[in-house]
Amino acid sequence: MAREELTRLTGSGAGECKKNDCPNIYRTVEGNFVVQGAVSRTFQPPFGEGLVEIPEATLREAFRALGW
Repeated sequence: MAREELTRLTGSGAGECKKNDCPNIYRTVEGNFVVQGAVSRTFQPPFGEGLVEIPEATLREAFRALGW
């Protein structure tokens, strides 16, 4: 799936984060979420899964974008 196929819920793409390099949350056409953030080494997830860390403010921004 290409980034262009996702709905970006967070980040304006301007300022300190530039275009694509900061924590973000995207929504897929199916209604699932894709999270972009710093790789976390908290624990080893199951094969095929990954862990990322994102700031609370990023989650709050995504919730606002969804009207939650």
